[in-house]
Amino acid sequence: MEAIRAPAYLYEVLLFLTLAGVLIPLLQRRSINPVLGFLAVGMLVGPFGLGHFTASSSWLRYLTFSRQEDVAVFAEFGVVFLMFMIGLEMSVDRLWAMRRLVFGAGSLQVGLSGLAIGGIAYSFGNSLESSVVLGLVLGFSSTAVVMQLLTQRRELGSPLGQATFSVLLFQDLAVVPLLVLVTILSQDGNDSFINLIGIAALKGIVTVALIYFVGQRVVRPLFHQIAVNRQSESFMALTLLTTLGVAVLTRAAGLSMELGALLAGLLIAETEFRHEVEVTIEPFKGLLMGLFFMSVGMGIDVSAILAKPLLLPLSVIGVLLIKSVIVTILFRVFGLSWGRAVEGGIMLGQGGEFAFIIIGMGLAVGLIDPKVGHFMLLVVGLSMLITPPLTLIGRKLGDAIDARIAHQPAAEEPILSGLSGHVIIAGYGRVGQLIGELLAAQGIPHIAVEADAKLVARLRARKAPVYFGDASRPELLRKLHLERAVAVVITMDRSNAAVHAVRGVRATSPTIRIAARARDESHAKALRNAGASVVIPETLESGLQLAGSIFDTVGVSGEVSARLLEQERARRAVAYHGT
Repeated sequence: MEAIRAPAYLYEVLLFLTLAGVLIPLLQRRSINPVLGFLAVGMLVGPFGLGHFTASSSWLRYLTFSRQEDVAVFAEFGVVFLMFMIGLEMSVDRLWAMRRLVFGAGSLQVGLSGLAIGGIAYSFGNSLESSVVLGLVLGFSSTAVVMQLLTQRRELGSPLGQATFSVLLFQDLAVVPLLVLVTILSQDGNDSFINLIGIAALKGIVTVALIYFVGQRVVRPLFHQIAVNRQSESFMALTLLTTLGVAVLTRAAGLSMELGALLAGLLIAETEFRHEVEVTIEPFKGLLMGLFFMSVGMGIDVSAILAKPLLLPLSVIGVLLIKSVIVTILFRVFGLSWGRAVEGGIMLGQGGEFAFIIIGMGLAVGLIDPKVGHFMLLVVGLSMLITPPLTLIGRKLGDAIDARIAHQPAAEEPILSGLSGHVIIAGYGRVGQLIGELLAAQGIPHIAVEADAKLVARLRARKAPVYFGDASRPELLRKLHLERAVAVVITMDRSNAAVHAVRGVRATSPTIRIAARARDESHAKALRNAGASVVIPETLESGLQLAGSIFDTVGVSGEVSARLLEQERARRAVAYHGT
């Protein structure tokens, strides 16, 4: 039997590689989102598309997938590697740096969306357990779709990008207890619901702690040994072994492979090998994720949509509206402008890829009614399918809202219209305010833009020339009359936001001088590559001043000390200063 099946699997792989290597690049040339492309291709060549006609037209079997199960195994590996890559993004440092948005906006979004959607599901006659699972999982958005959109638009470093990423990050964290919860609910139906939740939490904590302890004692030393010996093939093999090995261990413990892959990513995220692993695994993740989204497209039955021409579209619109409204309000509360909050709400309104995992598990163990489960999978698939065009609409709507609101305070317009020969300061924290004070003391006109709405409100009360906004957006830069400015100073705390702002300013004005503050040398290099004219790392001046104080202490003359420090400044300037 295996000898007969092997060519079939080989055929499916060859067909997928043909589609991924030939058709998808053609779609990308047309600026079609790759995720949308894979979904559309899955619908076209799947069992509900052209694959449905293989019985009458046998030649179509060479161009289609007649059964969704043919790619199910490969699609599962795609999800495993998605979870692994998500784990790599969840370093403790990153979570702590973004804790306000991750645990504030993220937890509220999941909780409120789960409560609203779960309540509707319960009102339609579903059990409490089923309603809780459906509410929570439909509250999740698609990490793959949204991250792809943000990356394509180079907006990961913008305030909207950071807020959106934070919500997605919390959703990814929330998958862990949800995976454990579904597993526990499927194993024991005699205990109370509260007891099951407690058991799920305890089992998840013990498993995570055990894998983390073993990983620190085994995985890190192995990676270190291979890195020392510069064995690239072994490095790739160990990466794959870690991902799949931990996934298999969690499955053996009665949990899911997806949870294991997430934990494997978390293990490596806390090591110095994180970035090398990301580069190593990226090609596999891209292909396997393509398979996953193609399998999602294959599950969208167009005839089922036509059979329910009213209920299905209304359900899709309902999910989008509920989540969009909740996210919009939360983003506004957490400091984004109304326009960007609306854009973020629309961007996060769809269902996510985790729905196919969680609902699939619920269907397999009888936790979710088959009719309800399949219907919800259709809702999620369609919501993901329409997200890219909806996001374009959301961006235009957000720009229009911000433009309308920006024109309301008429007293501010004369100040902006009279700007010329000024300096624009992007980021008005401690460093930005210091620069502003120095410029004001010399009578040099300046204007500042800051993404923290609360800070802007506080400084505006002191009559500071600062406005709320994203310094990388061309529309805002034009309002600040970038074409008449003499220079732009980038002082943002967040590294990604600073690089993003440099790119935006340089794209809008190719010749203006951009001076940027960097956290360290690697950040300085990224800013220079983005187009900064001058980059000053924080560590440079503080290090030189500390060295100067030591010179004084050990008896080095002031003249020699000053000369040594100037020589070091000149040497570093070759790397940090442009023309």
